[in-house]
Amino acid sequence: MFLDHGNPTMSLARFLPFAALALVAAPLQAQPVRPFSLAALKAAQAAGKPVLVDAFAPWCPTCRAQAPTIDKLATDPAYKDLQILRLDYDNQTAEKKVLGISKQSTLITYKGNREVGRVLGITDPVQIRTFAASALR
Repeated sequence: MFLDHGNPTMSLARFLPFAALALVAAPLQAQPVRPFSLAALKAAQAAGKPVLVDAFAPWCPTCRAQAPTIDKLATDPAYKDLQILRLDYDNQTAEKKVLGISKQSTLITYKGNREVGRVLGITDPVQIRTFAASALR
């Protein structure tokens, strides 16, 4: 349909409106869940971005219950501005200390440099979404 072997420019000209439409119609997506680092947190804070830190341990049943909801936030356009950083609870000991995290399944929200919330062990998707949204207000 788009191929015109005799005139490659014409093929491209026919395709461009469809490509532009696809770009405009694509929904805005949230940022993917990224591995936690102090540098990533500081960069997001310096930019005034809202941040959700997830202290995750793969052996923790509460963390595993939280993860699907947090992962869905990363694809929800309503949370497109939220930076989600997943801290490796077992291996990021120094980072846990800096953030004052003493238990896995801790969630922390930041609005710029200011911590706006901290919860432990919530697994209800509505509560997690509401908590994450606190950084966006």
